[in-house]
Amino acid sequence: MSNFRFAALKETLNRSIGEVKAPSLKVSDYFGSMTFNTQTMKEYLTDEAYKVVVSAVEKGTRIDRKITDQIASAMKAWALNKGVSHYTHWFHPLTGSTAEKHDAFIHPLGNGRAIEQFQGDSLIQQEPDASSFPSGGIRSTFEARGYTAWDPTSPAFILDNTLCIPTIFVSYTGDSLDYKTPLLKSMKALDDVAVEVCKLFDKNIKKVYPTLGWEQEYFLVDSALFAARPDMVLTGKTVFGHASAKDQQLSDHYFGTIHNRVLAFMQDLEIESHKLGIPLKTRHNEVAPSQFECAPVYEEVNIAVDHNQLLMHIMDVVARRHHFKVLLHEKPYAGVNGSGKHNNWSMATDTGVNLLSPGKNAADNFRFIAILANILKAVHTHEELVRASVASEGNDLRLGAHEAPPAIISVFLGEQITASLKEIEKLPSRKVMAAKNGNKDVVLDIPKIPEILFDNTDRNRTSPFAFTGNKFEFRAVGSSANTAKPMFVLNTIMADQLEQFKHDVDKLLAEGMKKNDAIFNVVKRYIIESKNIRFEGNSYGEEWVEEAAKRGLSNFRSTPEALKAFVSKKTIELFARHKVMTEKELLARYEIKLEKYTKKIQIESRVMGDLATNHILPTAIHYQNRLIENARGLKEVLDSKTFVKLSRNQLNTIKDISDHISSIKDDVEMMTEARKVANRQETIAEQAMAYKNSVKPYFESIRYHVDKLEMLVDDELWPLPKYRELLFIK
Repeated sequence: MSNFRFAALKETLNRSIGEVKAPSLKVSDYFGSMTFNTQTMKEYLTDEAYKVVVSAVEKGTRIDRKITDQIASAMKAWALNKGVSHYTHWFHPLTGSTAEKHDAFIHPLGNGRAIEQFQGDSLIQQEPDASSFPSGGIRSTFEARGYTAWDPTSPAFILDNTLCIPTIFVSYTGDSLDYKTPLLKSMKALDDVAVEVCKLFDKNIKKVYPTLGWEQEYFLVDSALFAARPDMVLTGKTVFGHASAKDQQLSDHYFGTIHNRVLAFMQDLEIESHKLGIPLKTRHNEVAPSQFECAPVYEEVNIAVDHNQLLMHIMDVVARRHHFKVLLHEKPYAGVNGSGKHNNWSMATDTGVNLLSPGKNAADNFRFIAILANILKAVHTHEELVRASVASEGNDLRLGAHEAPPAIISVFLGEQITASLKEIEKLPSRKVMAAKNGNKDVVLDIPKIPEILFDNTDRNRTSPFAFTGNKFEFRAVGSSANTAKPMFVLNTIMADQLEQFKHDVDKLLAEGMKKNDAIFNVVKRYIIESKNIRFEGNSYGEEWVEEAAKRGLSNFRSTPEALKAFVSKKTIELFARHKVMTEKELLARYEIKLEKYTKKIQIESRVMGDLATNHILPTAIHYQNRLIENARGLKEVLDSKTFVKLSRNQLNTIKDISDHISSIKDDVEMMTEARKVANRQETIAEQAMAYKNSVKPYFESIRYHVDKLEMLVDDELWPLPKYRELLFIK
């Protein structure tokens, strides 16, 4: 075993098991203690300022700058009481992670004195440099000005003795340079039209908002072993590694007893999360060894997205305390399950109704079926855009790998709801019988959806977009993704579809049709028109690939192909119609995503070449020389007949090693040349396709030969920690 690898394993084995401590306080005693939440605002704000902030959160009203000084002063007082010294605008640039620039509260007065100062202007707006973040050409080095602006709908919080203020991030020209801005705009677009649609069923509804409950999957690896793998350090995944004799094939890790070290990490993570108001509720072992999942209670989507971005940061910080490294790459290990981030999406009203919950009476079920039909129609119309919303280099390795949904977007509803939709298709149009129930028309002959929620549908783990009782589970989202992107896509396509629905219903009403008849006829048409997006079977099977092609559904297996939907004429018109993003902003995001894809493949290619040339080949040649010297020694002491008999296997091993060494050298050289050609392509789209078609294909071949060498070379010499060491926590 190589010295570096031995040292890493020794350090791992010397770890303490991990102390699992019983919490001294109830979660309710400290939940949200590090957030400027409603309770804190009541304590620190004047009644006037409190009402203004609440109105901004609940109704979207603007906050007068005269009030912001009061709010800033209250935030400062609260933060100082918590030992805070700095503040920052916390935002989501198009890197996919979060960003922050810290400023101290200190304000010099002269004569060697200073005070703590934080005014409304500093709360509302800051000016970070916009030139060094990805902008897709919106900003250049000499056009550096960008603005962060306070988002009062997401509570400020304290992290690492810093007051963090959630903000949007826009350029000097007003173009969005972040994920939060289009998310907030999509929520506004959905609210505006969804309220009008909901009033067809309940005139008391005044607000509709999307909700999200994410399920975060991740791997843990010991920090010492992680440091001994340059590929994991630089790419977040292993580029080489022979399968362990045992990994997930016995299904013994899934929901198994949680290792003490891991449980100690999880408890620490939950405490830190609960302090920040992140309502983590679930934790468990996932399918692959050293793979885990955590999930919170559902929240309004903007808060949920902020909380998920914050959680990914906290996970890394807490993991370091426990000598772990968190892997959020979608496919850190070949041959075992990758990680996703299931997005459970729904819509709720200010009257407390979940619009995706089947009702307990005919009227509620009529509303449910209408909303469901619109979702089916929206996903069917924009399935290519939905696929593009989850496209990334890492997710390409996961989608369709017989562990995650395929790249083909389809919707699963379950046996009972599917049967109900089939019954609706059979009903005659324009002849829906209605009866009076008080002042409301109640549709009587639409098949009733069962009241027991868990009986409405089974779970289909192979579907990318599955109805699971009172929500849709978007399973195709990658584990490292910023959830804002798939969410603002879902919000926008739903806003567009509901607007069309209202138009179609109003048209029939203008022709003199009764309201319920008009709604029913439009719903029935949508159900029929969107049938091709519904699939109840095994999405992993090749039969579905063939069937989906017959239905005209797209199957974009790579990011460069999938991302084209983001800049199609249909998409540009969609986002412009609802004022979520301009064509310029969409084109910028397209370029940024392609550039990120290209750079990640480029980095992985360079890492593979470096490891193969400087680590693997020297080790293999060194071992081969040992075998050659041994064979020479045998030949000197044995007669020729005995030598031939005893050395056959050894000589074959020497030949096998030579073949693998030769193949690796040739492949690395050809991959390097292909990379040079790809780099010379004129456009970022051409570069991305060149990396996909000409560079990436070498990865599999190089890995094959390296992994074969791993099984041939003496374990004492092999320089990299192996899968059997990485996957099983000591």
